[in-house]
Amino acid sequence: MTINRKNLVQRRHLRIRKKVTGTAERPRLAVFRSNLHIYAQLIDDVAQHTLASASTLDKELRDKLGSSSNCDASAEVGKLVAQRALSKGIEKVVFDRGGNLYHGRVKALADAARETGLNF
Repeated sequence: MTINRKNLVQRRHLRIRKKVTGTAERPRLAVFRSNLHIYAQLIDDVAQHTLASASTLDKELRDKLGSSSNCDASAEVGKLVAQRALSKGIEKVVFDRGGNLYHGRVKALADAARETGLNF
């Protein structure tokens, strides 16, 4: 097996998912980052149900974002997912960085979600 960046991300993701699970009281804030977009979901792993989600593809964000692949866009997604969580009464979450390094766009999303009111 050749070791490349994608394989390293997948291995980290599996290692993280062994330890991190979401419940209805404290769902998992899962982040997926592609080259063009970033996605965030609040997931109840017990019921296998997505409680809230946001991404750079949302109609609310698409118009006001210049680029969907920078830290500013990620911060907007973090704010939006936190607002949607708070409107459903969710304040505490566990953070799942999806195998990505906690740096750049992933960090910007997490910091914006914390500033908006989520605790993790």
